[in-house]
Amino acid sequence: MTNQEILDHIRTKFTDDILSFDEPYGMLTIEIPPAKITSLLEFLRDSEELKMAFLTDLCGMHFPNQTDRELGMVYMVHSWTKNLKMRIKSFVSIKSPKVPTICNIYAAANWMERETFDFYGILFEGHPDLRRIMNVDEMDYFPQRKQYPLEDGTRTDKEDQYFGREGNYIQTFDQRADKQLNA
Repeated sequence: MTNQEILDHIRTKFTDDILSFDEPYGMLTIEIPPAKITSLLEFLRDSEELKMAFLTDLCGMHFPNQTDRELGMVYMVHSWTKNLKMRIKSFVSIKSPKVPTICNIYAAANWMERETFDFYGILFEGHPDLRRIMNVDEMDYFPQRKQYPLEDGTRTDKEDQYFGREGNYIQTFDQRADKQLNA
């Protein structure tokens, strides 16, 4: 099946629920509302034409500049028998980071959802045991959210003079190439 055929098949049941679609690197990617996640994944798994019975991955994303869509989920599903793959995205507000669990559809989602909760703070409603899996229970923040500077501004060992750099050392690839060509 082509990506267009897969999309057309999904549209037979979810006509108004597909918010967007794309094909980065040839993989069909669709975006749907969080409320439709479970019904779409059940459809993909149970459809005789698709048989996407394998959850390859489930992970979170954080886009702090997307108002009311700051946190996102990515589901990657695969059909072994049909050799089909696709990606499903869904976004929620950081104020109410709730999505339905898919543990009842794919058992492998259990630990993936716990990891996503642990690192992004996304709450999976209906999850059988939603608690931290990799970080300490006392942690009061979510380390993969883009809420903190990448470097400690008080460190002096990161000053340009220690690395032989002058002024602003952040250059584009083209700027570095021009500098090397003109040397």
